[in-house]
Amino acid sequence: MNSLQPIISRDRLLLPFEGKIRAMWPRAPHLEHEGLEWAVLSDGPREHIALAAAGYRLPPPILRHYDWENTSTPPFETQKQTAALMSSNRRCYVLSDMGTGKTRSALFAWRYLRRQGCAGKLLVVAPLSTLKFTWLTEAFKVMPHVKAVVLHGTKKRRLKLLEDPEAEIFIINHAGITTIEYELQARKDIDCLVLDELAVYRNNSIRTKRMRAFAERFAWCWGMSGRPMPNAPTDVWNQCRIITPHSVPKYYSWARDVLMQKIDMYRWVPKPGAVETARSWMQPSIRTALDDVVELPPMVVRAVDVELGKEQQRAYARLAREMAVLVEQKQIVAANAGVNMGKLLQVAAGWVYDNDGGAVEFKDNPRKQLLLDLIDEATHKVLIFVPWRHAIQGISDLLTEEEIDHAVIHGSINANDRNAIFNDFQTTQQYRCLLAHPATLAHGLTLTKAATCIWFSPITSLEQWEQSNARIRRPSQQNKQLYLCMQGTPIEKKVYALLRRKQNLQDRLLELLKQQDNYDA
Repeated sequence: MNSLQPIISRDRLLLPFEGKIRAMWPRAPHLEHEGLEWAVLSDGPREHIALAAAGYRLPPPILRHYDWENTSTPPFETQKQTAALMSSNRRCYVLSDMGTGKTRSALFAWRYLRRQGCAGKLLVVAPLSTLKFTWLTEAFKVMPHVKAVVLHGTKKRRLKLLEDPEAEIFIINHAGITTIEYELQARKDIDCLVLDELAVYRNNSIRTKRMRAFAERFAWCWGMSGRPMPNAPTDVWNQCRIITPHSVPKYYSWARDVLMQKIDMYRWVPKPGAVETARSWMQPSIRTALDDVVELPPMVVRAVDVELGKEQQRAYARLAREMAVLVEQKQIVAANAGVNMGKLLQVAAGWVYDNDGGAVEFKDNPRKQLLLDLIDEATHKVLIFVPWRHAIQGISDLLTEEEIDHAVIHGSINANDRNAIFNDFQTTQQYRCLLAHPATLAHGLTLTKAATCIWFSPITSLEQWEQSNARIRRPSQQNKQLYLCMQGTPIEKKVYALLRRKQNLQDRLLELLKQQDNYDA
């Protein structure tokens, strides 16, 4: 080893006590080694960040000194590397795919810094659908001894939770920031900020401008997004103005001129190399594809919990109790259990048939926003399975309103139109999503341009479940497949569990209905 290179010894760093090191740490303890004077520094985050600024490149200390909270499930290597980047950079980007463990990486990075005395409390700003079932759940699993709270509800309730002296992690949705923005700004003990789904700030909206000012004062600020350029390379400009404002041109028009070229009065298209240039602005960063996580199997099935709206909860609880009574009275038997099960699943999904054959929609349905969030985060095209026509129409209206390019497949779409849709989905850039009834996707159909399947609601047919999932699991598939199962009720969880175990549900429906009278609305 060159004697002038830094030496890492246990929890100490030895560096030649000269030049930059002497100027930066003039009073550092020092010793003689091999005839030279060496400064003795702590092997911690502060020192590594300062040394990086001085041109030294040392392995991140978190990889040597952190116990990863002694979790029962060891972190993936990619999670460790992500946490290493975050704990070694006050401002950075995590641009990894959905399903690669970004949430846990951020928690590890913050906790390590907190234990080292380098960071205060943590504020997470995330999509509403992920507050409880992603961030709060992961925080409890990873570090149950650390109190985390979700700042949601009325302003009074948010402020009460914010004032909890035992809370160390505060989780709030993007829109909720404005409700208690000034109170959050005043909390100087909260100095670490995570912006999950950073791409929501891609537009030059008032919300984006306020976040730009809000994020300035945080000692640590990390942006996370699997799709930072959903529309164009210029999407990164506003995001960078929040996280690393020095890395991009000062004005949007300057950035646009670097990345885009104007082809007529209304249209701009990316210049050659624009994506690479935009990525170079989002530095330092880490990008992990789902395929790169060697610890994961080729096919990942993940439950995604979501609450029912208040009206849904009341309707579901009432219907569940009624059905339990009818089962006891033997008015619901094996022959008609499937029909009654469908009613419960429809209420949970948010659309249900009335007595006249029309569809009634529950307007306050958190599942719709969760769907939008999952679509936005998916790296490749998406299949969405919905087992009811009225719900398919409602979701199609939602996707149209959000300007998400999609096609619909159900029993009334003729064969020629279906084939054209399948061909365009598989061979062109058209259609971000394919919204389909599970019964309409034929055996042998290849839709491998998608790598994510979202089940808006479970089904009770094992054959349809397996055949629908197989559409993206074909020999031509080049990516790991992610299956996301939305669930908000006990019966949905049990149905999914039976499907995953490849059990025939038809013999179990009556038993499942008997268990629904204890649903707590």
